[in-house]
Amino acid sequence: MRVLMIGDIVGRPGRRAVLDNLSYIRNERDIDFVIANGENAASGHGITKEIAKQLYAAGIDVFTMGNHVWNKKEIITYIDKEKRLLRPANYPPGTPGAGFHIFETKLGHSVAVVNVSGRIYMQELDCPFRTVDHILEKIKDKTRIIFVDFHAEATSEKVAMGWYLDGRVTAICGTHTHVQTADERILPNGSAYITDIGMTGPRDSVIGVTTHLVIEKFMTQMPRRFEAAESPYQLNAVVIDVDPASGTAIKIERIFDLE
Repeated sequence: MRVLMIGDIVGRPGRRAVLDNLSYIRNERDIDFVIANGENAASGHGITKEIAKQLYAAGIDVFTMGNHVWNKKEIITYIDKEKRLLRPANYPPGTPGAGFHIFETKLGHSVAVVNVSGRIYMQELDCPFRTVDHILEKIKDKTRIIFVDFHAEATSEKVAMGWYLDGRVTAICGTHTHVQTADERILPNGSAYITDIGMTGPRDSVIGVTTHLVIEKFMTQMPRRFEAAESPYQLNAVVIDVDPASGTAIKIERIFDLE
């Protein structure tokens, strides 16, 4: 079994990268299931129902989100109806939507996708480590194939989560920083790991944002409204080969493609 995880989709260039390449990647690499972080897909701020539908049609099976999940108000009602759109599971009880779900692939494999948010330099949510523990207890008899998108800022928190979940899930893949790391590996107990998948969006930017806006903010310390850049795109992702019987990861490979 082979799963593709796509790094944070940012703005129109990120959507174009998916529309231009995903069908080819699915066919060329024999991909069974596609997970993508979509929290910046709408102009760099959240996601809309129409954008989600467009990208589902392009071949994405499930979206994970992050700290920008609520940036578009329509998502508050849509996320309760759309199981393929996950928000971080460590939001407090009563928050709309769900932080994990079990999906069926076309070949009949059950795949659990879990979305959690970090807490260092980010919003103070419930403990992501304990949140994943609770989820794994709920799904332990339902599937062994479990993918975790850990949407976090601090490298140390991501690495710690990797070691904490090694052997208990198929893969722990970081998102949020928009810079692909070169530390992909299979951990000793069989879980695939990468600190950050990277960004699928405008390459000529500051992690997806128009460059001069970010530079001005750094230099003046004045508020600036950030906008997603318009430039040639990059597509960042990882391909993970899985033994479906055990849920163990066999191989992880980075993708860094340019327009």
